[in-house]
Amino acid sequence: MDKSFVFNLKETAGAIGDYGTILPIVIGVSIVTDVSLPNVLVFFAISFIATGIYYKLPMPVEPMKAIGVVAISGSLSANEIAGSSIVMGLMLLGLTITGSFSYIKKSIPLFLIRGVQFGLALILIRESLNYVFVDWELGLISIIIVLLFTILPIVDISSLVVFIVGISISVYYHSLPTMSLFSIPDVIVPTSRDLLVGFLNGSLPQLPLTIGNAILATSLLIDDLFDSKVSENKLMVSMGLMCLLSAPFGGFPMCHGSGGLAAQYRFGARTGASNIISGVILLVIALFFASPDLVKLIPYGALGALLLFSGIELIKSAVKTNNAYYTIITGVAALFFGITTAFGLMLFSYWILSFYKNIRLKKHERK
Repeated sequence: MDKSFVFNLKETAGAIGDYGTILPIVIGVSIVTDVSLPNVLVFFAISFIATGIYYKLPMPVEPMKAIGVVAISGSLSANEIAGSSIVMGLMLLGLTITGSFSYIKKSIPLFLIRGVQFGLALILIRESLNYVFVDWELGLISIIIVLLFTILPIVDISSLVVFIVGISISVYYHSLPTMSLFSIPDVIVPTSRDLLVGFLNGSLPQLPLTIGNAILATSLLIDDLFDSKVSENKLMVSMGLMCLLSAPFGGFPMCHGSGGLAAQYRFGARTGASNIISGVILLVIALFFASPDLVKLIPYGALGALLLFSGIELIKSAVKTNNAYYTIITGVAALFFGITTAFGLMLFSYWILSFYKNIRLKKHERK
């Protein structure tokens, strides 16, 4: 058997571990906008399967969160979301083709990347507590289940058990969602205005988050967890293609992310099979059950528990920083002001300080 693809319960548990970073955002977007939830989930499914086969490693596929937040706030229509996805795809492929990302990477210190990981970990923990408080009984049960699997000498399939328990309880109270067969989506052709609004309101605030988390922090975390190198250029190509290929058919802008990878790894994902399993599950939901009633089945308490331990897993990588002081500041700033703002402010401050130090060094050398 190819060790790059191991299909077992641990890989299945790892596949589910990342759902807490996916479902709340895409369902929220589908409720607020006229984006089709089945269309979005189909392209998530295809992307999971394709990246699993290509990378042969667990590789998170997540909605671009900054664009998701803007869309949920009501500031983007479906066509403008498609426009932002196209612009993001072109920018990512442009950075790869021109080779300009190597210059960007050189200007970003390691402590800032670790700070992004730390900030995302804190945000995941905060969101997890919000989910748990909404559904505290299921949240508490789910946390206990994960802890029991952690301390007992048995195979850790806690996320699978937690998810099954959560879905079962939701089905008991709300019944299964109405079956709704998937239909071929209409092609979306964004206008120049859609592209401009999508760029200004979606792509622009998303780009720093994508650079800091989806590219740099994810590549670094892959090295931490799997002792394997996946270049930033590869990540940009796969994200760029996901955005460009899904946008005309009503998909949502997709990226990778260190938080999702930490979730997959924490709950058992070690090979590309976890991505394939995750994709198949989402494909079944998209083809048969992606009705508006699906939101009633989200077991927020269960997802909260999974996010909590995913955040803790990510902290384990964040502490491998070369400057704990600046990493902590970056993480705390990300918690209160968002990763995009914290990343931009800390990077700008680093550049200013470096420029000032160079001037002082040159003055000292002249003396």
